[in-house]
Parts: sequence; structure tokens; C-alpha cells
Amino acid sequence: MSRYLLNKFLYTVDRDPGLVERYRDDPEGTVAWWEAEQAGRILNCHDGESSTWLAFDDTERAALAGHDYPKLFELGAHPFLTLTLFIAMFERDHEPMGFQTEYAQRLAHVAMPYPDIAT
Repeated sequence: MSRYLLNKFLYTVDRDPGLVERYRDDPEGTVAWWEAEQAGRILNCHDGESSTWLAFDDTERAALAGHDYPKLFELGAHPFLTLTLFIAMFERDHEPMGFQTEYAQRLAHVAMPYPDIAT
């Protein structure tokens, strides 16, 4: 498991409106494409720098492909990153503050101490 890679996915997708829409409409395809094409890119570096060892495990891949933000939180994804990305994708489908309320309700079962979010 790689909390770093989960957070990197959430961070990079959230910052690109086209990727946000792609992930909303085709989560499985977007996760597969991102893992194959983007996971090895080093953040904030030129295109020549990359790594070959990063990959999601099956649990991470399924949680991302299923838009399962409670599972992502349990896996250690940073809650701010999941919240901002999923607001961008799903807030439009709810009343004002409706998605934020749903997010809180779906994570209400998580008690302190919260899962470790350190990378």
C-alpha cells in the first residue's frame, strides 16, 4: 500500500478540470490510465524524471475506481484531498452543502484516532 501514491493521484487529478470530469465519468479507465502513464512522474519535475516502482495495490485501485472515499480515508488518503476532489466531482448533484453532509455521514463511523495520513 502507498499512501503517497493515493495522495498523488488525488492531488494531481483535483488540479486538472479535465481529469476531474474524466474521473467522474470513467473512474476505472482514468485510474488505469493514470497508473500506467502518470504514477511514475515525479511531482514538480520536468518530464525527463520518472520512477518505475510505484503502483496501486488491488484494494487501492478498487477504492479509487469505485469512488469509495470512506475506504480511501481508511487506507490513509488525506481527508482534505479526498474532500476537495469529490466536492469537485459530486457537489453539483446535491443541494448546497449536501455533498459535504453526505461525506461527513459516510465517514461518521471513523473514530479517533484517525487512520495515519502521514506519507
